[in-house]
Amino acid sequence: MKIAYFDCFSGASGDMILGAMLDAGLPLEHLKQELAKLGLSHYDVRKAAVVKNGISGSQALVSVEHDHHHHHHRHLADITAIIDKSALAPAIKKDSIRIFRRLAEAEAKVHNTSPEDIHFHEVGAMDAIIDVVGGVIGIHALEIDTIICSPLHVGSGTVECAHGTLPVPAPATAELIRGKPAYATGVQGELLTPTGAAILTTLASDFGSLPPMTIAHIGYGAGTADRSIANILRVFIGSTLQPDTTFAVDQTATIETTIDDMNPQIYGHIIEKVLQMGALDIFCMPVQMKKNRCGTLVTILCRPEMVTPLSDFLFRETTTIGLRWRLDNRFTLQREFTTVETRFGAISCKTATHGTEVINIKPEYEDCRRVAIEQGVPLKTVLEEAHCQAFASGAQMNLSR
Repeated sequence: MKIAYFDCFSGASGDMILGAMLDAGLPLEHLKQELAKLGLSHYDVRKAAVVKNGISGSQALVSVEHDHHHHHHRHLADITAIIDKSALAPAIKKDSIRIFRRLAEAEAKVHNTSPEDIHFHEVGAMDAIIDVVGGVIGIHALEIDTIICSPLHVGSGTVECAHGTLPVPAPATAELIRGKPAYATGVQGELLTPTGAAILTTLASDFGSLPPMTIAHIGYGAGTADRSIANILRVFIGSTLQPDTTFAVDQTATIETTIDDMNPQIYGHIIEKVLQMGALDIFCMPVQMKKNRCGTLVTILCRPEMVTPLSDFLFRETTTIGLRWRLDNRFTLQREFTTVETRFGAISCKTATHGTEVINIKPEYEDCRRVAIEQGVPLKTVLEEAHCQAFASGAQMNLSR
């Protein structure tokens, strides 16, 4: 199965998605030939090679003759009719109309009206039609079966639009990403546009980290703005791997800060609260800092969308005035809970497998501690018995598989 994974580390827009498709192998001439089936005129599509913060990619440039278009508006029914009456393949029509329908529904909810009453200024509508239909053409031309998307970086600050100054993400964008993983890091500007959000949230079957895959092509679609991070949308295109030939790949974020002026009693409170907020892990290590000061390195592992709330918590609850964060990829074994029988009773165990092989099986400490207290036996005795039975069970599971 062919997969496209959209890495939205700098958000996404309609033209960035189209640019990524062109950069990943969609021939410009094929794109133009397919777009011509819409029967539209007075526009042009070009592909330009650009460099953003040292990363080279392709920019999709859509030019529309304003004199021909700027006096009119188009409603959802108009755009649907253009697509439906075209000579495009039925699958391309269906996906394109789904995207516009979703976009209109989001706008309608924001403006407290119906999707049918939402109108697009014709210049903006032309851009959106080319971006949306062009992106769908690329996905079908590259024979992509499944689309998976990373958590969505939305940006921060405000954006100017026809309705005035709006917060980022724009209200329609916020509505479109409802229920999807999203985050902001303080990068100023609108990173995720309504068109980009509509395309990805309509077509993506899942959101998360890069799935196990053999990567054949990588495309970089550039946006128009220059930002503090590379204004690039990256797409990986490849095929799935057999589930028992690789580890699961997960993407996490790491937040770090060093502290040398805080009451050490507070660290226990920090650890407890951070885990309650949903962090994957937190640990503290002694470090020797500048001017020979003794300090503590606080490291938090979390999902990317938790970076902002956890960072805000650290700033409010500790004495730090700065921190670092990064995205990391990690390999994980498949995990499940099983139960083993011991002479002290049933003990829950965490089993880690790779494919069909049991790699590790570990008794749960809290279960062992509970049994030791209930039966009045040494905890080390329960742990030893549980480990012995757990590994015997793991060996039996490997034989049965």
